[in-house]
Parts: sequence; structure tokens; C-alpha cells
Amino acid sequence: MGSPQEPSTEGKPGRARSSVPPGSRPTEPPFPADHAHLGANSVEQLTEQNVKLIADAERVAQLSITSAERFAARVAAFCGGTAFIAVHVVWFSAWVLLNTLPISKARFDAYPFSLLALLVTIEAVFLAVFILINQKQEARTTEQRSHLNLQINLLAEQENTKMLKMLQRIASKLGADVPSDHDLAVLQSATQPEQVLRQIEKATGRTDETTELEKP
Repeated sequence: MGSPQEPSTEGKPGRARSSVPPGSRPTEPPFPADHAHLGANSVEQLTEQNVKLIADAERVAQLSITSAERFAARVAAFCGGTAFIAVHVVWFSAWVLLNTLPISKARFDAYPFSLLALLVTIEAVFLAVFILINQKQEARTTEQRSHLNLQINLLAEQENTKMLKMLQRIASKLGADVPSDHDLAVLQSATQPEQVLRQIEKATGRTDETTELEKP
């Protein structure tokens, strides 16, 4: 009788032959699958990835802006430039000259230029509305960024607290001589944001009860 042959695994799904030699342990990939995009080789590459992430988030936020808000942003940007001043200087100068020069035959608004004052007042009303719309949109964007920063800071604080506890356990396991430190024990406790807000309000003299967070 011949020696028993190893059953073939060709054509059978889920039975791929392993390329790892017997007795050896498979090595893990250098980066987990869900963090493969963070495999930067330098600080510049990592910074570039972060910038791209922020830019993508900004583009997504721009998609939620309405047409009226876009138009208001353009008007506000134009009003904040030197072109806006130049247009009004030319406009006012031409208006005054056409209505005051003796040789001018197109006088339609005599001194004190009541029609010009009316037009300027109407323009100021519309410009104020556009600027308020733009400020409202910018305030909403700023609030979203502040909320994002707050969440990231809270997560960082929780991670640091967890790492301090883990380092303390490692030192105890290894029998390392760690001097007692009261500050270390305090830092290992979780930070309560509502207590920090109360301390800030107390230090700055702002004790408005309507803005004080309630404990759960």
C-alpha cells in the first residue's frame, strides 16, 4: 500500500492553504485595517493627512449652506473690500457733480440730495440684513468647531486618565519604587466638566444660575 496522500483543497472555498510554516506564529500587520490610512512615514505626511481630513469636513459643511447664505457671504465679502469703497466714492462724486455743476443739464436731485440719502438708507438696510445672515452662518460654523474641539479635548483627557491608571498598575506589577504623589492620585480621577465650569464662573464672577449645568 502506498503512503496516504494529503487531500487536495483545490476548488473548496474557505480551505485556503496556509503559507505559515508549522510551529511558527503568524505575524500581525504593521497597522490595523481600520487605521491603515494613518501609516504616515513622516510628520509632514501625517500633517498633510490631517489637513485633508479638515478640508473634507469643510467641504461637507459647505454643502449644507443655502443659496441665500452663499449670496449673503459674497455681499459681505464685497462690502469688506476696497472695491466697495471705490464704487461708493465714484457714485457719490458723480451724483454730486451732476446735481451741482452749473454746466450740468441732468439735475434730478438738488441739494441736500434727498434722493441720494434715501437710496443710501435703503442700501444700508439691505447690507445690514446680508451681514447679519452671514454672521449667523459663521456663528453656526464656529459653534460646530468649538463643539468638535470640546469633544476631542474630553476624549484626550479620558485617554490620559486611563493611561495614568495603566502606568500605575504596570509600576505596581513590576514592583517599581514609585514615591507617593498626591497630584498623581488626583489626576487619575476623571475630570467633571460641570465642576470646571462652576469654578470658571466663580473665578470670573459670573454666577448666572441659568447657565449652570445640573448634575445627572
